[in-house]
Amino acid sequence: MTGLLVGAVFGAVFVLLNARSPLDPAMIMLLKAAACLAAASVLAMWFLSVRRERSAEGPRPSMYGRGYLVVVAAEVILLFGGLRVLAALGRPEEGNVAWVAAVVGAHFVVLAPIWKDRGIAVPGVILTLLGITGLVLASTAAAGWVPFLSGVLSGVVLLTGSVVFGWRTVTASPA
Repeated sequence: MTGLLVGAVFGAVFVLLNARSPLDPAMIMLLKAAACLAAASVLAMWFLSVRRERSAEGPRPSMYGRGYLVVVAAEVILLFGGLRVLAALGRPEEGNVAWVAAVVGAHFVVLAPIWKDRGIAVPGVILTLLGITGLVLASTAAAGWVPFLSGVLSGVVLLTGSVVFGWRTVTASPA
C-alpha cells in the first residue's frame, strides 16, 4: 500500500500541475478536485491497511532493497540529466512533463521484474507511451496539449491504478 500511496501522490501532483489551458476552466477544476479526492481515498485505504498489518502476524519482506535503490538512483539521474539536455537543445518547455512521464513510466517497467509484480508494468508502459508521444508533440503546433497528454493523463493513470489496487487490497480477505 505504501507504493500505491506514493503513486497516488505523484498522480495527484501530475494532475494539479498540468491541468491548465487549453482545457476549459470548469474541466480544470473538476480534474483537480477528482485528483485530490482520489489521493485522499488512497491515503484512507493506506491507514486501514496499516492497521490491519499491525494486527497480522510476521514481518513482510521489504520491496525497497538494493534493486529498488539502483532503479531510483538511475531515475533521478535520467530525470534531471534529461531535463538539462532538453533545455540545452532548446526544446520547448512543454516537453519537460513528457520527459518526466517517460522516465517515471520506464522506472515502473524496470521495477516489475525486481518486485516480481507484472501488474506495475502496465501503468509503466502507458506512462512511457504518453511521455514519448508528448515529446514528439512538443515540437509541433499541438505543444499546448502536451501537459494534458503527458501530465494529466499520466496522473489519471497513476491515480486510477492506485485507487483500484488499493481497494482490492483493503477489501481482500485476510490470509
